[in-house]
Amino acid sequence: MVRPQKYRALTPLRIMLASAAFLSTTFIPASGYTQDSSASAPMAAERMNAPDHETEVLRKDAGTWDVVMTFQPAADAKASVIKGIVAERRMVGRYLQETMRPAENSGAPDFRRIAYLTYSRVEGRWQYVSLDTRFPVGIMPAFSFDKGTDDKVTFEFAPLGFVGMGSEVEGRMIRSNFVITRDGDDHELMQQYWVASDGSGREWLAVQYDCKRRR
Repeated sequence: MVRPQKYRALTPLRIMLASAAFLSTTFIPASGYTQDSSASAPMAAERMNAPDHETEVLRKDAGTWDVVMTFQPAADAKASVIKGIVAERRMVGRYLQETMRPAENSGAPDFRRIAYLTYSRVEGRWQYVSLDTRFPVGIMPAFSFDKGTDDKVTFEFAPLGFVGMGSEVEGRMIRSNFVITRDGDDHELMQQYWVASDGSGREWLAVQYDCKRRR
């Protein structure tokens, strides 16, 4: 009489050992096997971080610029013009760094407006971020929808709470786009069109920086 064979229960440890033995005999390549040639290609991060056409466009903006600012805080307010501003621009890797401040002996109140501009090859759009010590609006990020052109790029800022110009905090939410237009290598306009959360839906040119390269 043949006795039935007893089967041992498959414990988790035995399952792991059996799996390891199977993988070692099935998937380990034979000696002399070489990796695919694509392994020696540049990493994706290296390719996306390499200088490109957009980097060269930004590089042309490096230098010192004289700036005239026009500011209109509301659609029905009178615009004010502020002169005597200088912008220092330099490349930091693939980023164009800009620092605005009063020019020497201009008599304007001291401030700093710092901004970074770059093109993201991964996202296929421009990225911009700025902060301004003149207004308590925090860090202001903006993004373009597409690549635009070498002469014009349109961004959209994240909505921000505008403190207002009076003695009381208004806290109105402002929507804003941001248009950079280049007229040759020595003249550039940066314009912000605002829409206030007041129910009117009116759009107006609230901020303009008229920039001319200093020779």
